[in-house]
Amino acid sequence: MALSSRRCLPLLAAGRLQARGAGLCFASTTTGLKTETEVDTSENEVVAPDFTNRNPRNLEQLALARKERGWKTTWPKREFWHRLRLERTQHYVEAFVERCNGDVVVSASTREWAIKRHLYSPKGVTACKNLGRVMAQRCLEAGINFVNFKAVIPWERRCDSIQEFEKAMEEGGVVLREPRRIYQ
Repeated sequence: MALSSRRCLPLLAAGRLQARGAGLCFASTTTGLKTETEVDTSENEVVAPDFTNRNPRNLEQLALARKERGWKTTWPKREFWHRLRLERTQHYVEAFVERCNGDVVVSASTREWAIKRHLYSPKGVTACKNLGRVMAQRCLEAGINFVNFKAVIPWERRCDSIQEFEKAMEEGGVVLREPRRIYQ
């Protein structure tokens, strides 16, 4: 059962269905798509007079949120929104970002099998550098672009592993200082 295109052409122009000899030819009666009438979108541009912000970190990102100052004698200082901490033990290296109230937001450790299996040793300079890469990626995925990174003990900062960790975090796109708070 073969359709001949020569025999269907006059029927397509007529816009109807007819059976002819060996086959059927279908044709549409409409020549194009009809569009609905234009919708008035001006009512979508009206802003509600009462606006409720549901993002709890919005003031932080605008640098308007309060930073807890604590007492002058408090050490280490608590004046931050997010603090990056790096802890090195005899066997492992751990890094985590905590909020000013002590909640851990993001963490990474060389104890994790996904990180540990790519390392020759779970401690040392290369472990800190790779942990910095992983931590930077996790911070950006969590929406944390700025962290306060100060070594708990000031002379630890001169260590090669901590310097490589800092460099890897900065190369990953995380800024290691928080913006100054805007006072209004």
